[in-house]
Amino acid sequence: MLIDFFMKVREHHVPVSIKELLTLLEALEKRVITGSVDEFYYLSRVCMVKDESHFDKFDRAFSAYFKGITDLPDGMIAEIPEEWLRRQAELLLSDEEKAMIEAMGGWEKLMETLKKRLEEQKERHQGGSKMIGTAGTSPFGAYGYNPEGVRIGQDKSRQRRAVKVWDKREYRNYDETVELGTRNIKIALRRLRKFARQGAPEILDIEDTIRSTAHNAGYLDLKMVPERHNTVKVLLFLDVGGSMDDHIKVCEELFSAAHTEFKHLKYFYFHNFIYEAVWKDNRRRHAERFPTWDVLHTFPHDYKLVVVGDATMSTYEISHPSGSVEHNNTDSGAMWLQRMLHVYKDAIWLNPQPESRWENHQSIKLTKQLMGDRMFPLTLDGLDRGMRLLSK
Repeated sequence: MLIDFFMKVREHHVPVSIKELLTLLEALEKRVITGSVDEFYYLSRVCMVKDESHFDKFDRAFSAYFKGITDLPDGMIAEIPEEWLRRQAELLLSDEEKAMIEAMGGWEKLMETLKKRLEEQKERHQGGSKMIGTAGTSPFGAYGYNPEGVRIGQDKSRQRRAVKVWDKREYRNYDETVELGTRNIKIALRRLRKFARQGAPEILDIEDTIRSTAHNAGYLDLKMVPERHNTVKVLLFLDVGGSMDDHIKVCEELFSAAHTEFKHLKYFYFHNFIYEAVWKDNRRRHAERFPTWDVLHTFPHDYKLVVVGDATMSTYEISHPSGSVEHNNTDSGAMWLQRMLHVYKDAIWLNPQPESRWENHQSIKLTKQLMGDRMFPLTLDGLDRGMRLLSK
């Protein structure tokens, strides 16, 4: 019965194997759930999805497979839990709408009628005011209108009056192909962690306190330890201006998240490519510049190098002296990047341009080659892969 459902989940690129399917079947055999579609959704998601980044794909697969009452596989009960509907109505309906439902027969009448319709209906129905269908005034169906309806099989809300919405997708922001939000960036950056206790002892060590108190004949013996901090050091270079104006929002979110996650974070700005000088304040970029040589000699090799830029420019800006669009650089951008990679062995380039466009830009391909293919898209999946590489 669930083979087609299993294949539908795989069609939506959720990494699920036979093992997960067998786990789901075992749970059903042991009657972990009572049989409602709502409970089956959560049970199947727990059994089949191992990473929250795939929640949205699973939601789309589940919605596609159970689209409409007539699409339910043979033997599966299409049960709509009345208690669930009551809770949803308390949140979604106004006092006037609740009173209207009671005046027309109440919840018991609504649920009784729906069950009767499910038993009577044998085929698709369109229009009308009675059966489960589309474009009518029946309380049950899609693309129609009824003040006390149960929406079944409809893609999106229209009147915003449905008591139950079957196709709600709660996790669409977790898809690894979308650009990042600050919360998701923080989650991805946490891959790059190395904790150590530093500073004054100000945190209670519970285990050592218990052990010392027991050895002290029951007299309380408090033990304190320094707070744990992430000791990873990050050197962040951010491209600004020009084509990067299209990516300001995601770069600001990345910058904000990095400030929160890394205690030892040093950052600098550049335009298009890194040359002999960088800066920390874009308002004073011409007055206060830091020689790149000084940066290389100030921050030791144990820093993790992260360069953020779309690498979209003329290839001459990378490969030739005096190729910069802003000044006559003595050494090429490629030479400066090689010098940085010589000092910082752990380095990645994060590119906000969609990965599908990289092959259309010679400058991106050249930069990726100079980075030793350590270029990743600025998406949840790309940032996750980049942090894994840096944490090795």
